[in-house]
Amino acid sequence: MIQGKQVRQLGATGLVVSPLGLGTNRWAYGKNDEAVAQTFRAYVDAGGNFFDTAEVYGFGKSERLLGACLRQDARPTVIASKYMPLPSHPFKKALDGSLKRLGVQTIDLYYIHFPRGNIEKLMDQMAQAVADGKIRAIGVSNYSAAQMRLASARLARYDIPLAANEVHYNLLHRQPEVDGVLDACRELNVALVAYVPLASGRLASTSSSSTRESEALHTLLTTIAHKRSKSVPQVALNWLLRRDEHIIPIPGATSARHVQENAEALTWELSDEEFAAIDQASLSYTS
Repeated sequence: MIQGKQVRQLGATGLVVSPLGLGTNRWAYGKNDEAVAQTFRAYVDAGGNFFDTAEVYGFGKSERLLGACLRQDARPTVIASKYMPLPSHPFKKALDGSLKRLGVQTIDLYYIHFPRGNIEKLMDQMAQAVADGKIRAIGVSNYSAAQMRLASARLARYDIPLAANEVHYNLLHRQPEVDGVLDACRELNVALVAYVPLASGRLASTSSSSTRESEALHTLLTTIAHKRSKSVPQVALNWLLRRDEHIIPIPGATSARHVQENAEALTWELSDEEFAAIDQASLSYTS
């Protein structure tokens, strides 16, 4: 995944990641920890290095499982986790808890999970954590374009770039294209990390089409997948990757098979005609 041109930048931070990350939310709800270890190894074997977790995923279980994997496999990784800004949940205590569960001294990318509380104060706390060596790069999640600009401007006081905004983005949810978030990512040179890029499996399901628009989109994706000898999820991921160089999808995976299928999306590229057809068929999901 990460050889040659197959890389994506986390804004202006200098951190380089594989073009497809790996979301670990579902790790927290499985019962087979060995399957998690196999998933981790398969992803790194495929050249992946960008893992996404959060303290709220299984009340820390996802971070603990990822930490166990990191101890078993020393290959280079970029780890992202998130702080949930709640009044009764101090920033420093939360960060230290994530560091302990992950078993690392520094988290590569640390997000504010939701835009709650005073954004400028949160960025001040994040900047101090960078100065303390506890995090390398600062991200936000579910932030609007205006909130991104506010965070970025505050971080500029410390000469720290905003690395990423992690938002909901897929073919059935294209709001980042019209609410200004994607444009802000381009303007500020911030990565757009796309969570649930496969719409929680709805893009792959043959029974997911409940409207005329979704039926037409699903038929088109299936036709292209059949023509290319690919899967519908691979087509959907390929479309996101082609959409903009700032976009980094982070599909979840709970098995080595999932990882291998997702990685196949990087071995080919939609034609201009195929990309445009998918774009047109999913336009209704921009509103």
